[in-house]
Amino acid sequence: MNDSKTFLRRRDLLAASALAALPTLGFAQAGYPNKPIRLVIPFAPGGVTDTSGRAVAEFLSKRLGQQVVPDNRPGASGNIGSQQVATAEPDGYTLLLVLDGTFVINPHVYEKVPFDPVRDFAPVGKIGDSTIILVANPGVKARTLKEVVALSKTTPGGLSYGTSGNGSITHIAGELLRQRTGANLTHVPYKGGGPAVADVLAGHIPLAFASAASISGHLKSGKLVPIGVPSGKRSPQYPDIPTFAEGGASNFDLNSWVGIVAPARTPQPILERLNKELNAALNDPGVREKLAGSGIGAAPGTAESFGAVIRNELAGYGPVVKSAGIKLD
Repeated sequence: MNDSKTFLRRRDLLAASALAALPTLGFAQAGYPNKPIRLVIPFAPGGVTDTSGRAVAEFLSKRLGQQVVPDNRPGASGNIGSQQVATAEPDGYTLLLVLDGTFVINPHVYEKVPFDPVRDFAPVGKIGDSTIILVANPGVKARTLKEVVALSKTTPGGLSYGTSGNGSITHIAGELLRQRTGANLTHVPYKGGGPAVADVLAGHIPLAFASAASISGHLKSGKLVPIGVPSGKRSPQYPDIPTFAEGGASNFDLNSWVGIVAPARTPQPILERLNKELNAALNDPGVREKLAGSGIGAAPGTAESFGAVIRNELAGYGPVVKSAGIKLD
C-alpha cells in the first residue's frame, strides 16, 4: 500500500514538473530569437555556397532582429561542418547551410558519413537552384546533346569531360548521362570547376560540366559552346539552352541546390518562423539579385517540399553512384 502511494506521489510530482516547464518552453519559442544565430557554412569562404549563405544571413539579421553570423567550417566535402550542426542544441540558434552534394551524394560515396541527412536534421527551406551546363570547346564537332553522344561513340577512347571533382554533382551528371544514353564518356576530375573550364578553353579536354555563374562570360564571347542543361526545365537565366530531355536523354532532372536546415527536434514554431523569414528574404529583389549574381535562382517554398527533395534525391542518386563505382576516402 505504501509503495502504491509513493508511486502515485512520484507520478504527480513528475506531471507537475512537466506542466511547469511548458510555459517556459512556450515563452522561449515566443521570444525567439533573443541572441545571435550561428549559420554554419561547411565550405571555405568565397565560393557560390558561401556567398549565397551570406546574402541570406544579412537579410535574416534585419528581419529577426538578431545577428545571423556566418561561420565557415570547411572539410571533407561539407561533412565536418554538417556533423557539428547535427549534434548541436536543437534550439534554433545553430543552423546549417547545406549543398546538395553534402546531403544526397556524400552518404553514397563516403564509407562513413558522421550524420544522417534525414534523421539528424529538420529542413528549414531551400534557398535556390544553381544551373549546371554541359559545355564544349568550339573545336568539338558537336552542337547538341545528340551530336555529343553520337560523336563519343565514334571517337576512339570516347570523349573526356571535366568536373569539379570525384563525387560532385557534376560527376553524377556525367555518369547519369553515360548510363542513360550509352555515351562513351571518360570522367576527368579537377580540384574545382575553374580548372576544368580552363582546360576546355585551352582545348586539353573537349567537355565540362560547369556552374552557369562561372562560365557566363565565356558563353557570351563564344569561347565555350553550350550543349545542354541536365535539369527538367530550361534555366530562367539561359532560356535558349535546351534541356537534356529535349536532347534525347529522357527523365533527366538534376539540379544543384543550396538550402538551410536545423538540428533534428528543433521546435516546430521556430522552424516555421525561420521558413517564413527565409521566404521573405528570397522574395526580396536585392537578395534575389545577389543570388542571381552567383548563378542561383531563388526558390522560396515550404520546409516540407525541401525535405521531400532531400529524401527523393538521396534515394535516387544511390543507384547511379553504385553503378559508377564512385568512392571517396
